[in-house]
Amino acid sequence: MNPQYENLINSLVSDGYLKTPEIIDAFKAIDRADFVLEEHKKEAYVNAALPIGSNQTISQPLTVAFMLEILAPKTGEKILDVGSGSGWKTALLAQIVGKPPSDGGKVIGIERIPELKEMAEKNISKYNFLQEKTAEVILGDGSKGYEEEAPFDRIIVGATAAGEIPEKWKEQLKIGGRIVAPVNNSIVVIDKISKDKYEQKEHFGFSFVPLIEADKRR
Repeated sequence: MNPQYENLINSLVSDGYLKTPEIIDAFKAIDRADFVLEEHKKEAYVNAALPIGSNQTISQPLTVAFMLEILAPKTGEKILDVGSGSGWKTALLAQIVGKPPSDGGKVIGIERIPELKEMAEKNISKYNFLQEKTAEVILGDGSKGYEEEAPFDRIIVGATAAGEIPEKWKEQLKIGGRIVAPVNNSIVVIDKISKDKYEQKEHFGFSFVPLIEADKRR
């Protein structure tokens, strides 16, 4: 592992953002430098968001660690990653859910921008997740979820929804499942208790690019 990346991970652990062994192992296994643009390789291990083209960013490592810890992904789960961007979060999740015995664990990244969908596939293919079918990247409108593969154990979102969580995400979540998504400048956590009952918590103080909906660009 690159010493700078090891230092970044160690700092996320010592500061309390990375806690779960499986998530820490995923960070170690999936090199962030594989998911940034060539001109930003030297900044890959800085704890900051970086541009990936199309007015989008790869999220700050601290934020990704925080969201994955709240999401609490498990081996064998099916997870929807809305706004997969350059594919880093999708690959981290695939490393977790696809570990043997994966029992069908899979991550579906959905991305609206064709160039980023292609970038994500190229980056994720540096690992074996696409070949092993533990990860897939779909071109589509993530604000509508992905009905074809629903229901999901978990849904995680990399861009902020304006005002509220789309109902489609709630409908496509399994009972007992969880959504972790930015809304405005907060990270919202929704647990599905029953078909029509949800519990919601909110963590303040985060910044994300906007979610693309319909023909808008995020």
